[in-house]
Amino acid sequence: MTTADKADQGATAPAAAEEAPSKAPARGPAPAAGPARMMGGQPTEKSMDFKGSGKRLLAQMRPDRAAMSVALLLGVLSVALTVVGPKVLGHATDLIVSGVIGRRLPDGLTKAEAAARLRADGQGGLADMLTTMPVVPGHGIDFGAVGQVLLWVTVIYAAASLCGFVQARIATKVVQRTVFRMREQVEEKLARLPLSYFDKQQRGEVLSRATNDIDNIQQTLQQTLSQIVASLLTILGVLAMMFWISWLLALVALITVPVSVVVATKVGKRAQPQFVQQWKTTGKLNAHVEEMYTGHSLVKVFGRQKESAALFREQNEALYSAGFRAQFISGVIQPAMMFIGNLNYVLVAVVGGLRVASGSLSIGDVQAFIQYSRQFSQPLTQVASMANLVQSGVASAERVFELLDAVEQEPDAAEPARPEHVAGRVEFEDVSFSYTADKPLIENLSLSVRPGQTVAIVGPTGAGKTTLVNLLMRFYEVGGGRITLDGADIADMSREDLRGHIGMVLQDTWLFGGTIAENIAYGAPAGTSMDKIVAAAKATHVDRFVRTLPDGYDTVIDEEGGNVSVGEKQLITIARAFLAEPAILVLDEATSSVDTRTEVLIQHAMAQLRAGRTSFVIAHRLSTIRDADTILVMEQGSIVEQGSHEALLAANGAYARLYAAQFAEAVAETG
Repeated sequence: MTTADKADQGATAPAAAEEAPSKAPARGPAPAAGPARMMGGQPTEKSMDFKGSGKRLLAQMRPDRAAMSVALLLGVLSVALTVVGPKVLGHATDLIVSGVIGRRLPDGLTKAEAAARLRADGQGGLADMLTTMPVVPGHGIDFGAVGQVLLWVTVIYAAASLCGFVQARIATKVVQRTVFRMREQVEEKLARLPLSYFDKQQRGEVLSRATNDIDNIQQTLQQTLSQIVASLLTILGVLAMMFWISWLLALVALITVPVSVVVATKVGKRAQPQFVQQWKTTGKLNAHVEEMYTGHSLVKVFGRQKESAALFREQNEALYSAGFRAQFISGVIQPAMMFIGNLNYVLVAVVGGLRVASGSLSIGDVQAFIQYSRQFSQPLTQVASMANLVQSGVASAERVFELLDAVEQEPDAAEPARPEHVAGRVEFEDVSFSYTADKPLIENLSLSVRPGQTVAIVGPTGAGKTTLVNLLMRFYEVGGGRITLDGADIADMSREDLRGHIGMVLQDTWLFGGTIAENIAYGAPAGTSMDKIVAAAKATHVDRFVRTLPDGYDTVIDEEGGNVSVGEKQLITIARAFLAEPAILVLDEATSSVDTRTEVLIQHAMAQLRAGRTSFVIAHRLSTIRDADTILVMEQGSIVEQGSHEALLAANGAYARLYAAQFAEAVAETG
């Protein structure tokens, strides 16, 4: 794989953006127009499909269905044991109360006789209570029985905790696997997206979807998945136990449920749009920060610090406002649910006390029921309080799914064509192309390039020079006609195979964080020897400055290449293309941003690189392409002139006018 393939969607975007705006303004916002974007308005926000996005997010867990089933089973066991606990503990309460009352009753009486005597003494209420408890007159608290009950309670709660621990571990593993798969899907999707997608998107916005939004999904699933399942199971289990103990008290406890549902629903609907806005604004803010950091030198040179800071404050305030509204509105749910839960507690306590006084329930049952009412309202409150997390996570999920649903580039043919021998013959046959249907850029263009021939492409900005190369690289697909490489239609070739025969050196150099040797070997096959790397460096004049560095080829450069000069970075990219040994070479304004002395070195390096290869050279400096075999002059997407440097000057046409204009400009600058 050559430099061309590696630079598919990163390094080529700026070059494509050079040609496109003048011919296709409808393609979308420019990805890096800092000062211009400061004057733009806010886009219209669309409402999100909460239900659809939520279902799709849960569907991401399908590969872990077995693990989720085990986690669900453990959750059921944990909840069942937790729910049984208060009922068993209520029996211990009954034993204690019965012992206290029994010790005060005469020994030798039966429970029925003791109750009859209490009624005869006018203590009917106490007699009714006595009938519901295991009282033995004359006997105190049976501490042995109480201890046995408490031991069972300890075992039950310990088993519930163990099941909950294992369930939480499994759920954590499932969440991490799910997010891992989503990251892989995003990474693979980015590799399948066409260059036009990145032309329309801000880089920081794409990065925010791939990092911040996925991290938010992970946090949401981690904090809510197990808890929501446990809460729902607890609600069902507790409800069953409440009806078992007393259907009347259960109905009293359920009075507040509709109120809770209405509150949670109303507040949730108001909070959801704010979460959508919060994460959209986060993406915009990240895009602005990334853009201003990347171009911080230009911002300072043109004195745009105040405008940049003003736009940052504007977007930061928008994020603060959206985040505050989202968190405040959703935060109302928990205190509201706690208030409703307290009302429920009061109702249960009053009605339960009356039922105990009437002898319909034991004190232990009422104690268990009060615990159940707390257990019933607590998961309701938890589910409601997690609404903000769920809404935030689903909002992020929708943004990720929007990326995953973006239109992809056309897939390669099932049986891709392969030229028998790649010599570098390129044919453009009646090629037409436009970024938008109503504004054609290239129409019926035909061109034949022989193997080893150097073709220079010149013309004003927006003439279609870079677009022509992008069509050859299949960064964009032709709208009509075809392009062939040694007789094979490139549309029938796989992109990897096609780009494997093409090396590319761009105006905007790209180096990754690593050593100089690693950067040179980036486009070469794995395991390329150091001798070949050094040979390529010597052939392209890289070796001479690398030898002056303390660590030589092991010198580590940062991602921006800040510790090497612009010209040195360009020479490294030329060495990278040289080592890849492509059949076709594309040089796009490779000397436009360097000084004259460095330009001479780069020209010598490119001459070595072009030797024996078909080369396409895009240049504004006409002095750099005078030795080209053929020069194409493009205007408005058409080739208006072609020929050698001398022939075109003699023709006194468009090329001669361009050359004269540059010569006059050079004279004016030296004068």
